[in-house]
Amino acid sequence: MSQEHQRSISSENVLASRTPILSERSEKQTIAFELSDKNGSQLEIVGTAQDEPSLTRLNASGHIDQLQRQYSLLSICSTSVTIDCAWVALGGSIVIGLSNGGPPGIIWELLVACFYYSFIAASIAELASSIPSSGGVYHWASVTAGRFGRIVGFFTGFVNFYGWIFALASIVFIPANVFVDMYALFHQDTYKRQSWHVYLAFVLINVSCLMVVVFRNRWLPFIQRMGSVAVVGGGIVTVVILAALPRQHASVASVFTTWSNQTGWPSGVAFLTGMLNGAYTIGTPDAITHIAEELPNPKRDLPKAVAVQMIIGTLTSFAFAIAIMFAITDLDAVLNTGTSFPLAEIYHQATENTAVTFILLLLIILAQVGCVLGTYTVVGRCWWALARDNATPFSEFFSQVSIDLSCPIPSTVFCCASVQFFSLSFLLCLGFGAIQLGSPTAFSDLVGSFVILTTTSYLLAILPHLLSRLSISGPNVPVGPFWMGKFLGPIINAMAVFLILLTNTLYCFPYFLPVEQASEMNYNSVILVGLVVLTVLWWFVHGKGRYPGTHVPNSDLIGFGMV
Repeated sequence: MSQEHQRSISSENVLASRTPILSERSEKQTIAFELSDKNGSQLEIVGTAQDEPSLTRLNASGHIDQLQRQYSLLSICSTSVTIDCAWVALGGSIVIGLSNGGPPGIIWELLVACFYYSFIAASIAELASSIPSSGGVYHWASVTAGRFGRIVGFFTGFVNFYGWIFALASIVFIPANVFVDMYALFHQDTYKRQSWHVYLAFVLINVSCLMVVVFRNRWLPFIQRMGSVAVVGGGIVTVVILAALPRQHASVASVFTTWSNQTGWPSGVAFLTGMLNGAYTIGTPDAITHIAEELPNPKRDLPKAVAVQMIIGTLTSFAFAIAIMFAITDLDAVLNTGTSFPLAEIYHQATENTAVTFILLLLIILAQVGCVLGTYTVVGRCWWALARDNATPFSEFFSQVSIDLSCPIPSTVFCCASVQFFSLSFLLCLGFGAIQLGSPTAFSDLVGSFVILTTTSYLLAILPHLLSRLSISGPNVPVGPFWMGKFLGPIINAMAVFLILLTNTLYCFPYFLPVEQASEMNYNSVILVGLVVLTVLWWFVHGKGRYPGTHVPNSDLIGFGMV
């Protein structure tokens, strides 16, 4: 290559930092250089005998950029806060934890969950800083697992996608329940709650959010910034109202020390299984990593966004947990509401005012707007990332992107249709039809499966990363701006692996003892095994022979290769 040509590349601020890679692609000769810019992309110079060399920008996933890099640091941090929406998630799943120790269980189990998720979040931030890709854990597992990366990445990608489908289903059921409760507040004498009412609201929310994500994708950064204000501001307003309005508050002892275990398990086991509520509250550290290819500077900004999510999520959920526990005056009434969302009962107990209860529920709706839209964005990108690597059925169709709308429309629509069908069949058929739509047990399985599936996908990326960095050849990923170092990194990775294995085992335990009928079982382990079996079948039908694996730019320069 001539010096004049090299100078022209430098004038574009594209600097090669490594030796060129030569490869044959059809009848083309490709020379790829790693860029020194901040988005993890590289320059590819493609030339043939028929045409002049042309420049193509590849991102960290090895694909050409197709989505607009429209998220600023503020926008991506806002998105991490809204998708987590921690205090709403805590309130939405509170029925899961109230039996596991009562108010003290909710508070202390939340703090322990936030503590152990900090190790997971740090490990994810490190990998996101190294390889910022919309595939997230799917791409990282493909790289960290070295010569086993093709099959490990394949399973990781599908398990992560399944987890986010469960996340979307459980998240949308929260505002669906809230809308029904808001109507019921003013029709208490005439209205009788039905399961199909909740599902109808669920469908309407899904379709509305799909339309926004597909046709108004360019509005999402602004919506997420406003959504973060609703999350933080709504949380503060709710805490103040719950602290100020009640005529009487629960005692300090009942909130922090009076243990109430109604699960049938020994108290120690009840505490550990009750951490599921806290895990659901804070358990979205990989969410914004799937938007990596829509950031100008993902290597530096993604770790910051993960940290913001963990800090704000912990603070807001902890403050909300204390406020709400002091506001409960009749715990039995909360436990016996018969629904998966008892916040309306708690708010009414605290305020003794229908209008104020309505306003507090409305704050949840406002906070959930950014959450549902962000989750739709994430799950659509998960499926799209698999499709463009030919991992999914009809991958050519699902890998399509609307450049004008900056959205993978087929994948996003598919996720909407999937969550509609999945949620109805799951909630109606689980336990041979014994579990009603929106019941506490069904919602617990949605929550548990989201936590178990996503953390299992994290495990499949973090464990091989830990093993490779302890090996003689060193880590299989390039060092990013956020790197935990030779000594601290393995310790944090090892803690993340241990805690995922421990908690995932505990979250498969039955919620209550004794288990007297099928509807009282914990189906999380069955769901996990069933989805893994489904993926195994798809691997032998399609993946083993037709899935080529991921391509990460300059992978062969840092000591690893795909199989």
